[in-house]
Amino acid sequence: MRWKFKPCDLAVAAELARAQDLPPAVARLLVQRNICDADAVRRFLDPSIEHLHSPYLMRGMRAAVERIEGAIAQKENILIYGDYDVDGTTAVVILKTCIERLSGRCEFHVPHRIRDGYGMKDDVIERAAASGIKLVISVDTGIRAFDAAATARRVGLDLIVTDHHLPEANEGVPHALAVLNPNQAGCDYPCKELCGAGVAMKLAQALLTSAGQERLIPSFLKMVAIATVADAVPLTGENRVMTRLGLEGLRRPVNGGLKALMQVAQLENVGRALTGSDVAFRLAPRINAAGRMDVAAEVIELFTCTDEARQRELANKLDMLNTERQSEESRILVEVHSLLDSDIRLREAYSVVLAGERWHRGVIGIVATRVVERTCKPALVISCDPDSGLAHGSGRSIHGFHLLDALESAECRKLFTKFGGHAHAVGFSLPNDKVDCLREALEAFARTKLTPADLLPLLELDGGVELSEVTPELLHSLRALEPFGVGNREPVFAAHAVRVLQSPKVLKEKHVKLRVAESTADGKVKRPFDALGWRMAEPVIAMNLLPGDAIDLAFTIEENTNPDFGGLQMVLKDVLPAQRANHGAAVAVQT
Repeated sequence: MRWKFKPCDLAVAAELARAQDLPPAVARLLVQRNICDADAVRRFLDPSIEHLHSPYLMRGMRAAVERIEGAIAQKENILIYGDYDVDGTTAVVILKTCIERLSGRCEFHVPHRIRDGYGMKDDVIERAAASGIKLVISVDTGIRAFDAAATARRVGLDLIVTDHHLPEANEGVPHALAVLNPNQAGCDYPCKELCGAGVAMKLAQALLTSAGQERLIPSFLKMVAIATVADAVPLTGENRVMTRLGLEGLRRPVNGGLKALMQVAQLENVGRALTGSDVAFRLAPRINAAGRMDVAAEVIELFTCTDEARQRELANKLDMLNTERQSEESRILVEVHSLLDSDIRLREAYSVVLAGERWHRGVIGIVATRVVERTCKPALVISCDPDSGLAHGSGRSIHGFHLLDALESAECRKLFTKFGGHAHAVGFSLPNDKVDCLREALEAFARTKLTPADLLPLLELDGGVELSEVTPELLHSLRALEPFGVGNREPVFAAHAVRVLQSPKVLKEKHVKLRVAESTADGKVKRPFDALGWRMAEPVIAMNLLPGDAIDLAFTIEENTNPDFGGLQMVLKDVLPAQRANHGAAVAVQT
């Protein structure tokens, strides 16, 4: 893996630290993130509800608010049409709760991933009209639902589309009463990277403000924070504001279903604001498991029902479904790794397209992420159904390769029955017999956009440290930069020529634990550290490390809260024999 140290203007960082009374470590990290003036620093380190943009900056907002307010006043039933992932289900919860708080009447529909597939369907629109519904609001879906919008007009329904996915390049947006999407042409909304729940939140913000209920706005940010982290949109700008405030609010959840879910995820009473990692690895997978393995509508029920016994039952079910998801993912990965190891063409390819018969469609997106992590190439993972003759796929990409643009290229788009997504993630369907054509078309496109250097694994580091500088004070300083995630990556540091104290210890067959320390000039060992490498057992064991060996480490810093062996520990990102890493640009971080 190549190590690349992010540049830092030390003079600017020093002045920022002096002027804003910041720890030097934080000042340097802010400068590396292009946050260099007083106002930007204040907004980044101390976001507040006042930093939210006016929702009326979003095109279509006023028409949407007026129509919903009219529906509430006329006691019309409203149908909220969502999606089955974390973003879609939490968006339903946000808008349904908001409208009902304002005395509106709401129903919701979330499709079944396998039976219905992604997107709005004509038959659901037609049934809604037959039942007396007059207004349909989509959340996290609908920006390419041209047929469904036409059906809504035909049956006399008003349609409001709220979505964050990229509009169709040639056809624009569906003809609806209002379309809320910061990425549509003619929309000057400042934050283009909102997730679906974020767009729903802006509509809720406008409705609550119009009704004089602004005090309720912070209570909705917990759901937005969960969705923003889960959907891997950049944690910058307004996304950072909502996520930071929402995670802080999760210290004291009020919603009974949320409390129950946090309990099964072992996040109850942690005594601190939750982190992005808590959401990404503990809460989000359990919420997602419903849509991946069963019925996503149960997520909405969990967060909207008031019966404590039912809340516990649903939370436990999501926990069980997540275990099933993990098992199914592992099973498919065995086949995927076999394909990667046996197909020599993939070694020279610029992209990866893997297909298997009846791979579970609920987990192929996660599998695609794993393929990208292993190969450093854009990847499509496809489940082929021999009975229907139709294949469904999910794709994930690497930095610098716009995956939706690839699917929209002439040679690719003609193969699909349906597709959509954004730069880093896509979903699609196509006939089974077109999979090989897709593989060829994607590879041809990738070779026009990527170079061999783009396919080499790259690790960006924020600077070099001595292990003696890894202190509780440094960790406390770093926490001011949370939440970490896309667009605000957790700081990664390098330590040079540290000594291995014990042979590596393998944990659960795939993880590894090192015991390391610096040594003094006379050979004495300084304070030792534990360094954990998740899924790193194989490469570390292959190094044949022995006590006394010198290594270079790339790592993040965290606190192990275990009462028996807690304390500061390093989480490994890479391990190299000493002297191989490029330390020419390393900058020691002082606290």
